[in-house]
Amino acid sequence: MPSVSLNGDSFKKRQQEEVIESRQFLTFLVGSESFAMPIASIREIIEYGGLTEVPLMPGFLRGVINLRGSVVPVIDLSARFGRAPTVEAKRTCIIIMELQQEGQLLLLGVMVDAVSAVLNVNVDDIEPRPTFGAGIRSDFIDGMISVSERFIVVLDVPRVLSLDELASLLGMSAENALGGGPGDGLRE
Repeated sequence: MPSVSLNGDSFKKRQQEEVIESRQFLTFLVGSESFAMPIASIREIIEYGGLTEVPLMPGFLRGVINLRGSVVPVIDLSARFGRAPTVEAKRTCIIIMELQQEGQLLLLGVMVDAVSAVLNVNVDDIEPRPTFGAGIRSDFIDGMISVSERFIVVLDVPRVLSLDELASLLGMSAENALGGGPGDGLRE
């Protein structure tokens, strides 16, 4: 009959309880407000520049860039929030996101005023989204992180950058809207 060590089981249980799940977030500015998004879907951050405007597109779609041979649409996050378009400045940059859409990996650029830092945050320290007062649509918010007596809004990336919603606003399929279909969709 195998012996059972209650002390060993108790030790393992305490070790598991001590493991606190944490997530990493990239923080950035849109206007004077701080926002964050999980770094899991971020591919890289590039300097703002080389943007080609595309006629007849909504104001939040600033244009496209050529990223090593790929056409990447760039969304102005300020305009996406229903605010004034971002005014290009020295620290303006584009966050390149990798998004899954119907089994395909798509690239999308997000224009922000400045990138701030990467934060490691315990999952338990992420507050639920507020129902009012955030200045953006509540469904765009995944939660809130408290940092130095102020809050940083954590964006719900799939909702903010909803490929289906963006495509419906553009009047085309998500694949065509983001350069995946014939004729690239952006020139129509």
